[in-house]
Amino acid sequence: MTIQFLQLQDMQDKYGEENFAVLGFPTDQFGSFAAGTDQEVKDFCQAKYKVSFDLFSKIEVNGDQAAPFYGYLTSQDAPPTGKGKVEWNFEKFVLDRKGHVIGRFRPHVQPRSKEMKSVIEKALAS
Repeated sequence: MTIQFLQLQDMQDKYGEENFAVLGFPTDQFGSFAAGTDQEVKDFCQAKYKVSFDLFSKIEVNGDQAAPFYGYLTSQDAPPTGKGKVEWNFEKFVLDRKGHVIGRFRPHVQPRSKEMKSVIEKALAS
């Protein structure tokens, strides 16, 4: 799944000048994929995957301690996934310019996928 870092960076590079931003929120809720301190995670992603998009401090994405932002994201009924808890790392949410969740993609959907690019390009065109 970590190949998605490269694809997310590609999306940032491709659409960044159109006011598109990739925002990364590491979590320890799904094993040790984000092991280490916040700075160690950031340094690893920058060194191994050349990530330049914003990586925030680790947060909880599910449960009573979930960050309020993720409480909002997971409460929205966004296609094609709908609402509900985050299932695993690299679940992706697409928001429009007003902050509405217009797309939600499970981890198996690659950032470069036709379906994800379509949602992003439609949002950027409006």
